[in-house]
Amino acid sequence: MAEAKEWRLDGSERFPGTTYAEVVLGPAFEQAKAELLEPMLAVNKAHLIMLREEGLLGEDEANRIAAALTVVPVARIRAEAYTGAFEDLFFRVEHELTELAGEAAGNLHLGRSRNDMGIAIYRLALREKLLKTISSALFLRQELLRFAESHADTLMIGYTHTQQAQPTTLGHYIAAVADSLDRDIKRLQAAYSGCNRSSMGAAALTTSGFTINRQRMAELLGFDGVIVNAYDAVSGADYIGEAASAVQLAAVNTGRFVQELLLWSTQEFAVLRVAAPYVQISSIMPQKRNPVSIEHMRSLLSSAFGDAQTVLTMTHNTPFGDIVDTEDDMQPYAWKALATLGSVYKLLANVIATLEISKDVLRIRAEESFATVTELADTLVREERLSFRTAHNIVSRTVRNVLEFGGTVRHISLRLLDEAALAVIGRQLTLGEEKLRRALDPQHFIEVRALQGGPNPDEVRRAIGEQRQTLHERQEWLEAAYSLARSAQQLVERTVEGWAHQFVQTEGA
Repeated sequence: MAEAKEWRLDGSERFPGTTYAEVVLGPAFEQAKAELLEPMLAVNKAHLIMLREEGLLGEDEANRIAAALTVVPVARIRAEAYTGAFEDLFFRVEHELTELAGEAAGNLHLGRSRNDMGIAIYRLALREKLLKTISSALFLRQELLRFAESHADTLMIGYTHTQQAQPTTLGHYIAAVADSLDRDIKRLQAAYSGCNRSSMGAAALTTSGFTINRQRMAELLGFDGVIVNAYDAVSGADYIGEAASAVQLAAVNTGRFVQELLLWSTQEFAVLRVAAPYVQISSIMPQKRNPVSIEHMRSLLSSAFGDAQTVLTMTHNTPFGDIVDTEDDMQPYAWKALATLGSVYKLLANVIATLEISKDVLRIRAEESFATVTELADTLVREERLSFRTAHNIVSRTVRNVLEFGGTVRHISLRLLDEAALAVIGRQLTLGEEKLRRALDPQHFIEVRALQGGPNPDEVRRAIGEQRQTLHERQEWLEAAYSLARSAQQLVERTVEGWAHQFVQTEGA
C-alpha cells in the first residue's frame, strides 16, 4: 500500500517561496515562454524605434540595443525551466538584454511599465488567436454554403418544438446555419476590434513624464489605435471578455447544429451518413459506425464554452485596476477557448464536405407527412374566400378525422374536407381534386414560398449568392487585418536589423 505523503510548510526564507513557484510562477513562466516571448520582443523592438524617433535615445545607444534584440536566444530561453532566479519572463529577457547590450539596455524601459507592456503583449497574442479562429470559421462557412447550394432542391421536413412542422429543403436549413455562423464571425470581428488597441504609453497607470509617442507605438505594433485613458489601458479587461463572450455564443450556436447532425445520423432518422474518415467502429459490435467525430465536436464545444466562462468568472467582482486575476492566470483560458472553437470549425467543415445525404428518405418522409397542410389552409383562403382562421379550423378538423381511423396525409379527400366544412361553415367547398393534390404536394409547398428568405430553390440560391458576397467581404477583412499586422512587424524588423547592422559595422571598424 502506498505511503501517504506528508505535507509541510516549505520553509522558504526568500523569494520565491517553493510552493509559490510551483503553483503560480513556474506554470506562468511556461505559458509565457510558449505564447508571449515573441510578442514581448516585438514590443521591445517597437518601443526602441519610438524612443529613438522621439530623441529619448541616441543613435549609438539605440543601435547597441537593436543588436542585442536581434540575437536574443529565443530557443534557449524557451528550453529553460523556471528556477526562481528571475521573477518572470520579463525580467529574464531584460537580464539577457543587459548581458548583451550592457548599461544601455536599461534605457529601453524609459516611459513604460510592465503594466502597459503586459497588456500590449496580451492583446498581441489574443488578436493572433482571434484571427486564426475567424479564418477557421470562414472556412466552415464556405463549406456550408457550398453544401447548401448543392441541396437547394433536396426536400425535407422542418421541425418546430421537435415535431414535424412544414416542408423545406436541406439547402434552406443549411443556409440558415451559415447565416447564424456569419453572426458569430461578426461578433469575433468585433472582439478583434476591441482587442486591437494599444496600451503602450500608459506606463503603470498615469502615463509618463517622458515624451512618449503613444500613437506611434500603436502604428509600430499594428494596432488600430490607442486606449486613450491610461488607467483604462492597464485596468480594462473587457477586451478579453468580449472575446470570451463571442466564443461562448459561437459554441452554443454551433453546438445546436452539431446536436442535430448526431440525431440525423441515427438509423431511426437515417438522414445522413458520416464518411469513413470520421467514424469509428465498436470493439465488439461489427455493425457499428459510430459518428464519434461529431460527438467529439459536441464535447469540445462545451469545453470551449467552459474555458470562456472561466475568463468571465475570473474577471467578475475584481477591482478595477492592474490585477493578476486578469493577467497571467486568466489569459490561457481565452487562448484555449479560441483554439478549441477554431479546431471544431475545421473538423466540422471537413465532415460537412464529405457527408452522404439520403435524399429519397427525406423526400418520402416529406410526402407522407401532414407537414403540407398549412398550404391546404392557404389554398382554402385563396379559392374559397375564407378567413385563414376558418380555413385552419376546417383543415385541422379534417386532419383529426383522418388520424382517428389511422390514416395518413394521402387519405385527405374532398369528401372529408366537405364534411369538416359543413361542420365549420355550414356548406361544402368548391375545391377540385387537382388543386387539393397540389396543395398537399411538398414540392409545390416550397415552390410557392418564394418570398425573401423562403425555401423556394431559386430564392435559396439567390440568398446564397448574397451570403457568398458577405463571405468574400469577411475574407477581405481578414486579409487586411493580417496585412496590417504583417506590415507593421516587417517595418519594425527591418528597422531594428538595420540599426543592428550599423552597430556591428561600427564595432568592427
